[in-house]
Amino acid sequence: MIIMAQEKVGVPAGLWSRCESCGHMLYEKEVAEALYVCPECGHHRRIEARTRIEQLVDPGTFEEFDADLRSTDPLKFKDRMPYKDRLKRERGKTGEPDAIVVGRAFIRGRAVILGAMNPSFIMASMGAVVGEKVTRAIERAIEENLPLVMVTTSGGARMQEGMVSLVQMAKTAAAVARLDEAGGLYVVVATDPTTAGVAASFASLGDVILAEPKAMIGFAGPRVISNTINAELPEGFQRAEFMQEHGFVDRIVPRSELRREIARIIDYCGK
Repeated sequence: MIIMAQEKVGVPAGLWSRCESCGHMLYEKEVAEALYVCPECGHHRRIEARTRIEQLVDPGTFEEFDADLRSTDPLKFKDRMPYKDRLKRERGKTGEPDAIVVGRAFIRGRAVILGAMNPSFIMASMGAVVGEKVTRAIERAIEENLPLVMVTTSGGARMQEGMVSLVQMAKTAAAVARLDEAGGLYVVVATDPTTAGVAASFASLGDVILAEPKAMIGFAGPRVISNTINAELPEGFQRAEFMQEHGFVDRIVPRSELRREIARIIDYCGK
């Protein structure tokens, strides 16, 4: 008798993945239905800007503005590849011109100006375009007397733009000050990670700062800080829970409750 070897059938790519926190194998459809939160351990995955916007806003209400802004290459910078080639690669990979999307929308019927940063685009680093879009979003919130909601995530400054990147900290902070003088409401949703120049500027200046569970929030990495001050640091000192305990974060909100919480804050503040 001749026994024919059965051909092995592989699992189609993208159907299953392993949770980077608890290690469980997860069915991707179920994870998507849970807003990209692990159903086993509650780990909140990093998500792209458009996915974030889709989760937060009322269907069909998002109107993007300033989508035509593009980063240039002021320093003709080159590390492992020329900066202009890196930008081209990131635009092709993400379908986005840069690391933030801004627009006008409704969240549970409340009109807002909304910005969402994209960790898939050079780790949402802040260069001239991110700074300009954040500033324009703030200015629109002032002009239209609307609450500003900014979902932050970033690995730091866009080093390829040098000083042009660094001055965005002062630029965005000054814009937030104008919003405050105008009596506007500014809600920050800090997600993992919110660090470096973004954390040190517009992400830390909200009237209300919300954070997703276990989000990393801080300026520099733990090892850099430890080596700089030559001291042992508390465990988890850069996590949202520690930040809430010490007064920096106002409330930790699971992703599934963000829409309701933002709407509640807007109502409470009379905006």
